[in-house]
Amino acid sequence: MRLRERASPNHDERNGPVSFLILHYTGMKTAGAALDRLCDKEAEVSSHYLVEENGTVWQLVDESRRAWHAGPSFWRGETALNARSIGVEIVNPGHEHGYVRFPGVQMQAVAELCRGILARHPIAARDVLAHSDIAPDRKEDPGELFDWRGLAAQGIGVWPREERQPVDPRSVRGTLAAIGYRTDLDLPTLLRAFQRHWRQEAVTGEADAQTRARLAAVLAAMQTG
Repeated sequence: MRLRERASPNHDERNGPVSFLILHYTGMKTAGAALDRLCDKEAEVSSHYLVEENGTVWQLVDESRRAWHAGPSFWRGETALNARSIGVEIVNPGHEHGYVRFPGVQMQAVAELCRGILARHPIAARDVLAHSDIAPDRKEDPGELFDWRGLAAQGIGVWPREERQPVDPRSVRGTLAAIGYRTDLDLPTLLRAFQRHWRQEAVTGEADAQTRARLAAVLAAMQTG
């Protein structure tokens, strides 16, 4: 992992310990454009790290400071997650500019970076999250082409090891809430966020049997992991 530094002015004091790791894609046409925006005082956005397609990692904000990456957010009863999270932006044009798979060298750098972050902070596997998990009504990133399964195989985040019986259709919203999602949004929006992370082959927003089985499996993995 090649680590470089560029200071962003967009940060302030934390008001709690770090307990979440949030992964994003940049959603911009080039790495340079994303880096410039994250370091632009007028933009008022930032992240702790940015990972380029070639594996270069930029540190923009010290982990002891609050970067401005999550926006309005919710997970497992916690809100305003910037205060307690590390944010990692991963260069990818995103759904708006021609979404593509994340190169292997980039994913290797993401994994190495995340392992270091997890070694420094007491972040539970269930709290390694997509931006779309914590803001499902606003965000799609890092999206259905991101290799969550591969990261989980390296001890980063949760991926179920075995399938379970599908949850009852009447229990879908409750299961999503038990996993960590907010409950005040329409069900298809919540399901699409879940599917982008844990059922990437079918981002439909529908509670079909396969999605309900994956819901059960993810919840079980979170409870035992």
